[in-house]
Amino acid sequence: MLTRRRALIAGAGGLAALAAGGGAAYGLVEADVLPGRIRLDRALGRCGDQPRTPAGVATVRTGRYRSRARRTEVGWSLVRPQGRRLAGLPVVVVLHGLGGDHASAVTDLALPQYLGRSPFALLTVDGGGTYWHRRANGDDPLRMITDELLPRLRRLGLRTDRIGLYGYSMGGYGALLAAERLGPDRVAAVAAASPAVFPTYDAARGANADAFDDAADFHRNDVLRGLPRLRDVPSWVGCGHSDVFADITETIRRRLPNTVGGLSEGCHDTAYWRRELPGVLQFLETQL
Repeated sequence: MLTRRRALIAGAGGLAALAAGGGAAYGLVEADVLPGRIRLDRALGRCGDQPRTPAGVATVRTGRYRSRARRTEVGWSLVRPQGRRLAGLPVVVVLHGLGGDHASAVTDLALPQYLGRSPFALLTVDGGGTYWHRRANGDDPLRMITDELLPRLRRLGLRTDRIGLYGYSMGGYGALLAAERLGPDRVAAVAAASPAVFPTYDAARGANADAFDDAADFHRNDVLRGLPRLRDVPSWVGCGHSDVFADITETIRRRLPNTVGGLSEGCHDTAYWRRELPGVLQFLETQL
């Protein structure tokens, strides 16, 4: 007899096989165009439940301006812990995933509720589809952060000499890349959840043709090659067992033997990122 559970598994099985098999599956699963693997794992109960949102409350301040570094108008959000003044607060920059922006990073992760009274502020920013590195057209999201937004926060009284970095999915790749570029003098800690890191340019191109301009661009921004530069940066790297990026996350963790985090139950979705967020924020707090 074909039960509903078996039908779900059968319907997702062909897509899941493709999701496990080729470079194109990375980006398709990430963008939820090909959610077959996630559907299958949800049918099998491997993704885990959406956690209950905490009751914490934080203040959210937003703004927009014309970015010279990105050559476009960008938005940002600053999530400040309840009851805390801006003066002297350290900053964690949060980098969103593919298709997101500064606002979706706040709502997808329920940042005001999870931040609560933590002793730092969270800055979310628009990275577009840049994959968080300088592109051939001059679009430079990292320079936007370091040369434009952090100085704005410094003028508001926040402490920006050394920052924390947190990213999920595409933003996880971006957080690791930014930490490699800035080094321990500027980065107190980095956290990457489900980092969308590709092992080769062909895998990246098959997944998302817009992630890198060409093979040379991939080579310049290869997070795996740059991992030795994170030796002195405290790091948290984690991923769900049922995520298409689980294997590459394991590779990153093997090459960063002092990192914390790890693999646990979960898929490439907000349920996993929210379940891990309290531990991530605690890790960042101990470093900041």
